[in-house]
Formats: sequence, C-alpha cells, structure tokens
Amino acid sequence: MGFGLFLRLEELAPDVALIQVLKERWDPECHAFLFPWGHMVPTLEDVVRITGLRVDGQAVTGTTYTSYQEPVERLLGLAVRGERSSLVRRTVLQASLGVASAHRQTGEGQAEYMDRMTEDARAAMAEEVGDAADRDLRWFLTLVIGKLILGTRGDPVCCRCLPLLEDLSSVGNYAWGAALLAHLFDSLGTFSRETGVVGFFPFLQVWAYYHLPSLGRGVARRRGAVPLLQHWRFFRDERSLRRQVTLIHDTLDTIPFGHVRWTPYVGEDDATQPWVERGRPYFGRDIWLHCFNTVVPLHHRLVARTLGLHQAVVEFPTRQRAWERPGRSFRGIQQVTDWTVRVREQLDDWERRGKEVVSEATSDEDYFRAYARRYGAQVYKGTRRPLDPEEWISSLEGVLHSTIQQRDDLQAVVDQLRAELDSAQQMVGGASSSREDPGRSVLEGQLASVVTRAEDALAQLQERERELRDALARTTTLEAEMAELCLRPEVAEEVAEEATRWRQEAAEAARWRQEAAEAARLRTEAGGLRTQLGEERHRCDMLRSEMKGLERALALVGRSQSAASRSGIPSGSAGHYLTGSSGRRRNEEEARRQERAPEGSETGPRVMAPPSPRLPEGTGESG
Repeated sequence: MGFGLFLRLEELAPDVALIQVLKERWDPECHAFLFPWGHMVPTLEDVVRITGLRVDGQAVTGTTYTSYQEPVERLLGLAVRGERSSLVRRTVLQASLGVASAHRQTGEGQAEYMDRMTEDARAAMAEEVGDAADRDLRWFLTLVIGKLILGTRGDPVCCRCLPLLEDLSSVGNYAWGAALLAHLFDSLGTFSRETGVVGFFPFLQVWAYYHLPSLGRGVARRRGAVPLLQHWRFFRDERSLRRQVTLIHDTLDTIPFGHVRWTPYVGEDDATQPWVERGRPYFGRDIWLHCFNTVVPLHHRLVARTLGLHQAVVEFPTRQRAWERPGRSFRGIQQVTDWTVRVREQLDDWERRGKEVVSEATSDEDYFRAYARRYGAQVYKGTRRPLDPEEWISSLEGVLHSTIQQRDDLQAVVDQLRAELDSAQQMVGGASSSREDPGRSVLEGQLASVVTRAEDALAQLQERERELRDALARTTTLEAEMAELCLRPEVAEEVAEEATRWRQEAAEAARWRQEAAEAARLRTEAGGLRTQLGEERHRCDMLRSEMKGLERALALVGRSQSAASRSGIPSGSAGHYLTGSSGRRRNEEEARRQERAPEGSETGPRVMAPPSPRLPEGTGESG
C-alpha cells in the first residue's frame, strides 16, 4: 500500500519551539513561510524524500458526509462519538488492535516498549482471517492515517478516509504524501494563538534541519539511511519554551542569505530510492493539493531557487477561492459534498500534474526588491529585529546576496576561460608555431580578449559588492542607532521629558499668542478711546468757551441789574434774558407790551430787551 517506509520511521521527539516559530512565520494567503531572504515552501520532493510516502497517483478526495456512523459500523464495527461526527475514540481503535493496555514499564526503553506492543498486536490478530482480518487492517489504517498522516487535535481519530479503505486493493493508488502536505498547510494557517500544529510535525522539523542548518536544532545520527527522517534526532534544549522561541526568531532574522540551503538533496543516491523516481514528474510544479475538503495550492514558482534557478518577480498570491480556508469553513461537520464535482477544475489540474515552474531571470535582485516592498518588516519576528520602516535593509540584503551569486557564477566562468586560454597557449607552443598556424593565434587572441572582458566584469561586480556591503553596514548601523534611541530606558525618559518640555513650551507659546491677540485688541480699543477722548476734549474746550462767554454775559447781566436797580427796572428781567431773550421778534413783542403797560405797574410780564452795554444819560427819565 506504500506505507512500509513510513511505518519503519523511528521516534522523533517533537521540537515544539521550532514548530511554533514556523507557524508564526506562515503566510496563509500565499501558503509559504516568510523569511528575510524570501519565501520558502515545503514541496512534494521534500515529502517523498523525508517520509517515503507516495506523492503521485490519485488525489485523496471523494465525498464527505454529515455523519460517518453507517460506514464506521459497517467497516469497523465501532461507533462514532456523536450523531453528526466523523471522529472515533483512539482508545477504542487501540483496544481493537490489542494494545490498549500496553503501558510503558519502569526502566523500559523505547525499543523494548515497541517490540512488546508489536508482539501483543500480532498475538491479538493472529487468529483473525477473512473479513475479520480485513477489519483489523482497516482499524490499523484508520489509526495510522487519521492520527499520524492527517492527525487531528486531541484524542479522537478522524475517519473521513474510511470510504477510501473499503476497497483495500486500491489504497496504495492514492497520493497520501500530497494529502499530508495539504493537511499540514491547512493546519499552519489556523489561528495564530493556537499553539502547535496538527498533522505529521516531524516532517516540518526535518525540513528545517535540511534547509536551515544554521539553527542547529537537529543532530545527524545515521548517515545514508532512507527516508531522510531517519538521519536526524532532535537536539534537546533545556531552556524554557518562550526563551527558545525568541532565540530561534532572533537567529532567523540574522542568518546570512548564503547560509540557506535551497538544494539540500544534491548528491543523494536516488537509484536506491524508487519512490523518489516515481514521484519526480510532480516535482518543480505549481499544483493543487487535495485532502478531501482541504484543497490548497502549492506555489512552487515562489521558490524557484529550490530548482537551481534564479527567482523571478512573480505576482504574490492572495486567497481568492471559497475553499482556501475562509475562516473555519470546510472544517468539522460538513454537509454531504462530492469534492470531485465541487473542485473539478483543481482536480483536473492534479491529473495534468500542474504547471512546470520556469524562470528566465538572471539574478534575484528584482525579486528581493519586490519582496521587501510587499512584506517590509513583517518578515522580522525576533527581539533584535531591525528598524526598517522603508524596507532598505531587506532590499539591500537581497541585492547584496544576488550580487554575490552573480560574482560566484562569473568567477567560475573566468576560471573556465583562463583554463581554456592556458590550454590554447600550450597548443600554440610559441611564436614560431603561431606563424605556421595563424588560426590558432587568432583563437588565442579571441580567448584572451574574452578573458579580459570577463575579468573586467568580475572586477566591477566585486566593486559593487563592496559598495553594497558598505551601504548595508551604514544603513544597519543607522537603523540600529535609531532603534536604540527609541528603546533605551534612559533615552526614552529623556525623550519623554523633552516631549513634556516641548508641550509646556507649546502651551506657553499658545498663551503668548492669545495674550498678543488680546493686546492687539486692547490697542485697537485704546486707539478708539483716544479718538473719543480727543472728541471729548474738543467738546470740553467748546464748553469752556461757552462758559467763559456765559461768565462774561453774567458779568454784564450783573452790571445791568445794578444799573436797573438804580433806574427802576425790575430785577426779574435778567432771568428772562438768560432763558430766552435772544430772539429779535420776541424782544420786539416784549418791548411793545412794555410800552402799553402803565408806568410803575407791577402787573404783566417783567421781561425786557437786553440793555446796551452803556445806558445814555437821561434814559430813566424818558422811560
């Protein structure tokens, strides 16, 4: 059935910190890890080489049901956990296999424990024949597929694969390795606060051991063993989980781009691994992966460097289709759905073996720039992440790495050309021979010219590399200083004090502006008051003039009263003069009334015309 290699894998202790770090760096939109040096994606080649599971053949798909009670009772003779469920209790399956009560004894090693469990299981199934033997095999396959390959969180075992186990002769035709990868992609894209990954986590660990050796998380234990998972054991770390996660993030943020291994399987003896040769037609291709209701894309074009190619600028994928994990859709209880119909287009893509990845790029520079613009500081997760708001550091690191690759490639070309030139010179054998064979002399001159041009180009690349290193060092130093100024406590206090002082000065300046506006208003009002004061002063001067005139008039009246008292004129006529004797007509009327009144009479009005300043002599007698 194709599970032989997988079932021979030995125990690999879980590296929980590494799995958690990889989960935090997973981008569910493009189904890839985001690192400072670009995208990284586990591929079908990784699956078949590390686990030995088949990645070619029929897609693991079919119909999902609301309840699996009927097939579980018919094929396994068991019961599901609920009326609408696809889960079976693990202990029930183990009991069916005769290993439910096999607990590890004190002082018993892992090998002894596994041998004892194997003997117990064989003893329990030795007497089974026919349909009973088939049922035992389905129990075992349900446990292996539902708990290891397509593992679920918690104790229960998912039995969605059970319809594919009805015909045991066809079980080996399915691409269980591709289903493992699809299930793993789906698990990595779950809510970030969910720690751990369901599925076959040892695959991710060994994948990281091969591609990111600078992490130092794995220890080689058995060279030459296949599948490659047998090469490694986990290097146990006694530090706390949080501390380990922080250190791994810090290391990933600072790994030199050149230390990432894009083609770690070069040199492997594929002749001894027929399962690798069988899956090779599916390597290096963009393809849709199927695992029942989980249908996810493998964007191999994002990691063309795993094929020995330069990475071209490509459109970074986004989630567009309904089955690409929109929330928790297609997880848990389902309606009856035939996925061979619902995702027919993606299933046809699998049957056509997807689309081959090609790249005509001559360097990775454009990709690094586009990657830095798209993700920026999102690719840094550690505590020492650089302050890179404009993505300068990421872009410069990528361009520098691409330049180093170009330099190495050109250096190889120059070395080859030099070797050919030396060979041509030896063939010519001196000036005399050159004269005898002009063609060889021309060839030697052409080779020398090509070598000179190649050496000039190499020198330019080396100069550019030095300039990029200097620019990267300056930019990194500047950003680090900026980050230190922002993060140091004493500097933060100084910045806070300066900000407080600045706010106080700003408030003081605002108060000054208000006072200046008030002063301007007061100056305007003062100008208006000065104008009014001038007008009042003018009126006061006019009143003083009038008062002086009145005083003179009173003086004249006083003199006229004294004169009137001597001449017999009533004294009341002075008051009438002050109140309204200035009109000529009124004076004339008063004069006429006085003429009609008898001399010395006390009746009638006492108003008289104003006297002249000096009365002529004899007036009293004539009046």
